[in-house]
Amino acid sequence: MNMQEAAERADGLLDEVFDGIHPAVQWTHGPTTTGSCDVTRRRVVMTVVSEDRRGSFLGLVDRFWRSRYSIKAVNKDPDVPAIFAQTGDGFGVSLMIGGQGQAFFEVDSPCVRKSKVAAPVSKPNGPDYAGAEVIPRPNVRDGFWSVGAP
Repeated sequence: MNMQEAAERADGLLDEVFDGIHPAVQWTHGPTTTGSCDVTRRRVVMTVVSEDRRGSFLGLVDRFWRSRYSIKAVNKDPDVPAIFAQTGDGFGVSLMIGGQGQAFFEVDSPCVRKSKVAAPVSKPNGPDYAGAEVIPRPNVRDGFWSVGAP
């Protein structure tokens, strides 16, 4: 597998988890980074996930990943909770909740052959901040995920 193929695999893993989130959340691409032999794809959730719904969001993703992957760690910190898992073929998948309930998904490849890496082909289901210097805090209100958010 080369870096482009790993990036495509990472995109597929991200597509799967977002397809499993109901009700759907809006997301945008985060930066893609490459190392000497690995690639990381990121997605940032633009839907406000309120403190009241954070546990439900984390639980939904946790159950989805547990049914498919090995859970490596769970950070239960109330301010910055996170879940870290690994696929059978060595891809690391993670979900971290940051400021204002913003969720950050990341997929890291194992070491693969060096190659060029193209931008993701999947289209965000909301505003596209790909390439922006700074991705804003979550700014999409949802009747379910944002309940109780200021």
